[in-house]
Amino acid sequence: MNNSVELVSNQKDRFKTTRTNAASYSLNQSLDHQKTFTEWMTEHEKLLRHIITGFEAKPAIQDELFQEIALNIWRALPKFRFDSAVKTFVARIAHNVLATHVAKAVRMVKADHDLSDVSQEAEQDEKQLTPFQSLDQKQRQQRLAQAIRQLKLDQQQVITLALEGMSYQEISEVLSITTNLVGVRLQRAKKALTQLLEAV
Repeated sequence: MNNSVELVSNQKDRFKTTRTNAASYSLNQSLDHQKTFTEWMTEHEKLLRHIITGFEAKPAIQDELFQEIALNIWRALPKFRFDSAVKTFVARIAHNVLATHVAKAVRMVKADHDLSDVSQEAEQDEKQLTPFQSLDQKQRQQRLAQAIRQLKLDQQQVITLALEGMSYQEISEVLSITTNLVGVRLQRAKKALTQLLEAV
């Protein structure tokens, strides 16, 4: 009888220890997750903000997009298996969020405005800008970002990542396309971008 009481007591102790260890492991895992997330966001915030600026002009919406990207990175972090660079992983998440954002914006524009009105508004905005050569560095960056936003989505993606110093290989991993296609899209994007900047 004493043996069965001891056995039950030992099982309870083992269960308690297992539960305590599991809780401790879960807490440690959560803290590691939070530490990794903070490190990633600190290291790649500038990259993310530059990518966002290439897709959205309004600062308030840029901040919302940054928050949405950060949330998606937080959710995806446990699934990261180190089969790509962190920079590539983070940029891929950003581009997925931004591609969805652009698609929604295009649908809204088509629903709310006649496209000719939109192009007239864009022309008026361009006329208000001073000549590109006389702009200081910040204004040139803003002009570049504005021109990038006028490109097709696939061109926006490659040119934004290329401007962040990513290699063809890294860009191909982010966008899930071949390096050859990266090269083709990049050439087209550069040509279109040059035309837009020279039109000012």
